[in-house]
Amino acid sequence: MKRYAMTRLEAWKTNPRRKPLVIHGARQVGKTWLMKEFGRTHYTKTVYLNFEHNDSLKKLFDGDFGIPRLINGLQVESGTIITPEDTLILFDEVQEVPAALTALKYFCENASEYQVIAAGSLLGLTVHPGTSFPVGKVDFLNLYPMHFREFLDACGMEELCAMLGTADTDMMNVFSSRFIQQLKTYYFTGGMPEAVQTWLDTGDCEAVREVQKNLEIYYQSDFSKHAPEMTVRRILQVWNGIPAQLAKENRRFVFGQIREGARAKDFELALQWMHDAGLVYLVPRVSKPRLPLSAYAKPSQFKLFMLDVGLMAAMSGLDRRTLLAGNRFFEEFKGALTEQYVLQQLIADSGLQAYYFSEERSDGEIDFLVQAGGHLLPVEVKAAENLQAKSLRAFHAKYGPALSVRTSLSPYREQEWMVNVPLYDIGAWFAGRRRAATA
Repeated sequence: MKRYAMTRLEAWKTNPRRKPLVIHGARQVGKTWLMKEFGRTHYTKTVYLNFEHNDSLKKLFDGDFGIPRLINGLQVESGTIITPEDTLILFDEVQEVPAALTALKYFCENASEYQVIAAGSLLGLTVHPGTSFPVGKVDFLNLYPMHFREFLDACGMEELCAMLGTADTDMMNVFSSRFIQQLKTYYFTGGMPEAVQTWLDTGDCEAVREVQKNLEIYYQSDFSKHAPEMTVRRILQVWNGIPAQLAKENRRFVFGQIREGARAKDFELALQWMHDAGLVYLVPRVSKPRLPLSAYAKPSQFKLFMLDVGLMAAMSGLDRRTLLAGNRFFEEFKGALTEQYVLQQLIADSGLQAYYFSEERSDGEIDFLVQAGGHLLPVEVKAAENLQAKSLRAFHAKYGPALSVRTSLSPYREQEWMVNVPLYDIGAWFAGRRRAATA
């Protein structure tokens, strides 16, 4: 598989101000594979160390943080001589030994010649003030499920993928039916690497669903194993309730729909745990469409999305035939599934933080607001070829953003005040704008 994060790793390797790198992401998004593949293709030697259930490593980092001592211990544990110029050192599941995270500070300050990458599935639970996390002494990389362009590449459709995010919109329109077919398949498989690989190996929808169901069970097992005991039941209530919350016409998360009479404070710890574990995306409401958006966010009002569109479809019981052909009972939920997809592309492909906007005492809502290229861009999501954009038009007329964006299954087109970006191109389109703004 090709992961676009590999480019980030290559830039890290050649950066003269390189610090130890920490890869953060939910379980099963491909962190271990990415680290090992980077070592295999870019270094003479790779030292891979898994901290889970490894007493030797725990004892090694319980001592002092002298770099010669640590390097000697890592060499004994791995059976590999570590030479700074051509050896990549990998710490996996590093959250199991918090002292190893602290040691990254000393690699940064006293031995920057060593190239160290650390990863952990629950690292987000460790990165809090008051812990021994080496703030300011590490670089970060967030890894997410595969986005749509990575999916196309994995399916051997590199030429199709190369069209996305380019100015050749006419060519994209010529092949729009192929893009749409693959997009609907992606709605089913999602971007979890094991699910995608199963699809590539078997072409069997039932086998893909089995992988997704097992992942769901795996995550729920994590709740019981790692979350505070008093919070587990509430985490499960939130997790299982997300598809129903998103199926509403107003997708704002409502605590009372989880349990009658529930209040935000009853579930805030559960939500924080899931967010820190990388299992959900929170999209806060902003009260004013002004820059910076973070200054106008209302943390108590938000939409809650799942880690992956395929997992969401699996939890909702949607089969591939319904996703490909649709039926009248599916129409309402299709909008929620499409918003989930668009959000993933904005985050994973474009690296954007998304918000949503709605005014007080108004039914109008903008699905997503993002900052891109120094501008505020509203994004309205349409699941099919619906070209009506009443809320978007009203927003544009009132607030006058530089550009308004509608994304749908319709071909690329520009109007004076708005651009329609096909759903299959939305991640690449925003990624291109971001690159242009930083060039």
